[in-house]
Amino acid sequence: MTDALDIDLAPVVAEQPHPLLFATVSGAHLYGFPSRDSDVDLRGVHLLPAADLVGLREPDETRSRMWDRDGVEMDLVTHDLRKFVRLMLRRNGYVLEQLLSPLVVHTTDAHRELAALAPGVVTSHHAHHYRGFANTQWRLFAKTGELKPLLYTFRVLLTGIHLMRSGEVQAHLPTLLGEVAEAPAHLSELIEAKVEREHGPAAVDHARVKADVERLQGVLDEAQAESALPDNPAGYDALHDFVVRIRLER
Repeated sequence: MTDALDIDLAPVVAEQPHPLLFATVSGAHLYGFPSRDSDVDLRGVHLLPAADLVGLREPDETRSRMWDRDGVEMDLVTHDLRKFVRLMLRRNGYVLEQLLSPLVVHTTDAHRELAALAPGVVTSHHAHHYRGFANTQWRLFAKTGELKPLLYTFRVLLTGIHLMRSGEVQAHLPTLLGEVAEAPAHLSELIEAKVEREHGPAAVDHARVKADVERLQGVLDEAQAESALPDNPAGYDALHDFVVRIRLER
């Protein structure tokens, strides 16, 4: 099977009906635990014509598509710039991870400018996003026993802890193992196991991982309580001006 990130993704960008400000790789490749059969999660921002936003019809602000390319499943989701920025302002860590992903397929000056504005939306309340995401994935693991949701649980907890302490959005689990002192040492073994297959049971001591998850939830609570991050985003006006300017320039 073709390695997912060896595929030339430039044609995917060229095929889009509206210009893209950026497209990045998210999902397991960004998180540092792709399997040999992982799909490629492409995320980005497109720009609708101004006429689509000022008339009576509600525009389709999100575009999604799944297809197979060279034996690899592709999953593309893009939002119009206005919707994406609104998501940024709603304490949504997921879109920040997409915006700041180092796995860049397509970029523009507008992408770099938007990324530079990202710190202005980060608040201590982003901990709620990561806490909620972790709880959802933990429930899924409890139901299925699969390795993938267990790794997602640990990844988002560690991302949240690191964000509260540093203000930096870091989604790469292997990196987080070196950045967060409380990270369980055995996660490196789980990452290696995930390489072999996308779906399958986690060969773990359930009592042990439950104790680890509960401990990290407490660490996240403490990190949020002690965080120097503000309660509210400071970048609303700058983002508003950015959206208006980019729209009118195109």
